[in-house]
Amino acid sequence: MKTVMILGLAMTVGLGGCASVGMRRSLVRTEPTCQDVTTPIYFEPNQASLTRDGRRVIAGAAAAARGCTVQSLRVLGLADAGGDATSNRVLSRRRAESVTAALIEAKLPPAEFAVTAAGEAGAETASGQTQPVRRRVDVVLKLSKLK
Repeated sequence: MKTVMILGLAMTVGLGGCASVGMRRSLVRTEPTCQDVTTPIYFEPNQASLTRDGRRVIAGAAAAARGCTVQSLRVLGLADAGGDATSNRVLSRRRAESVTAALIEAKLPPAEFAVTAAGEAGAETASGQTQPVRRRVDVVLKLSKLK
């Protein structure tokens, strides 16, 4: 009899805990803020494939846009000043395309992508100094609430 009571009490507590998990989820769920998102995605030198961190950033940007209308989406590929201008333009284009594909894969709400590649343009200052951290793609999402 004691065993049955203990087992019954354990099941009640266990099932009660499971029921509260569902309730917590519904209490925590909030409306999307639909604030604009601007984020850089960085790449290894001379590479156009996404890093693990890059994929995480893209997943976060796509998650921030869910439940929103994407008014515009700009993807700008950049490269540093190392190498020749044509190669850098091609590399920056490949980076932008890589990010665009990952955004689609991450289930970004439907959007028209404006994909551009700047290559090494702007990678050097007027005094000839090389701009650091130009191995990236800048993503700008303009969001609004669903109508």
